[in-house]
Amino acid sequence: MGVTSEPLVPGGVLAVDAGNSKTDVALVAADGRVLGGARAGGFQPPVVGIGPAVAVVADAVERAAAAAGLPAAGDRGGRPLVEHTSACLANADLPVEERQLQEALHARGWARDTQVANDTFAILRAGVDRPRGVAVVCGAGINCVGLLPDGRTARFPAIGKISGDWGGGSGLAEEALYLAARAEDGRGGPTALATTLPAHFGLRTMYELIEALHLERIPHERRYELTPVLFATADAGDALAGSVVDRQAEEVVALATVALRRLDLLDDEVDVVLGGGVMAAGNPRLLDGVTAGLASAAPKARAHVVTAPPVLGAALLGLDHTGAPPSAHATLRTYYP
Repeated sequence: MGVTSEPLVPGGVLAVDAGNSKTDVALVAADGRVLGGARAGGFQPPVVGIGPAVAVVADAVERAAAAAGLPAAGDRGGRPLVEHTSACLANADLPVEERQLQEALHARGWARDTQVANDTFAILRAGVDRPRGVAVVCGAGINCVGLLPDGRTARFPAIGKISGDWGGGSGLAEEALYLAARAEDGRGGPTALATTLPAHFGLRTMYELIEALHLERIPHERRYELTPVLFATADAGDALAGSVVDRQAEEVVALATVALRRLDLLDDEVDVVLGGGVMAAGNPRLLDGVTAGLASAAPKARAHVVTAPPVLGAALLGLDHTGAPPSAHATLRTYYP
């Protein structure tokens, strides 16, 4: 149900990009000018619950409103800030989760209407000139979405191994540890990972690293630091490390190919946007593997890495929704070079 009173920023958009580690918001005028922005902590409804997670977003929204010179929530007299909220959120993996989060955000009264999507859509829209294409994101995990101008989408549950997922920073680090442990005790083939992984933490052997991880002397979240070590070991010529990088490339191509097929885009000139920390690191072996795989599966597809902030994509989706002219999209992009 929409809010009926006139917004403080007519035709404006509240863009939200909420990830596991940070939340970015931007208040955007109808002509594409960014009026104010703010950053808050991570958005983790499965950990803290929907209410506390939305409260993190609310903190950023109020600070963005203040930066834009708009009144605080208690002084707005029930008027919404903008016409539309475009929120791209981590942990909005299933339609039921999107509906729950959309209701919770809309209840805050920030906009006349609210639309929630998975945060992968923000990366896709940031990397294309119009809402058409496919994005594969490799951050801590891996996800893929596709979008057409008529609103049709292709997507995956992307909630871990139970939905068939492998890869991203966590999957790569886990595989590197697996291979290194087996190399040290003789169950697997030799790999320099048995030395490079523990050395990253100032340790000598995989046994020492296993013990430190198991007893949490090294916090669990620091395992993600091993992904760059894996890539460096592969770049130095290690065969097993290289095989993991090649497998990641194959997984990216598999996701993109399925999404393109679902949207009947396999034979079209179309962008495949690559995002997330793993892709943004720009490892040549990984990117070359993705390019080669796509050249075979979808010869006209154009793969490229996007480094623009995802909040740009959320804002562009908002301007798409409000029917803003191309000049507004161009103005917005100049703010996020």
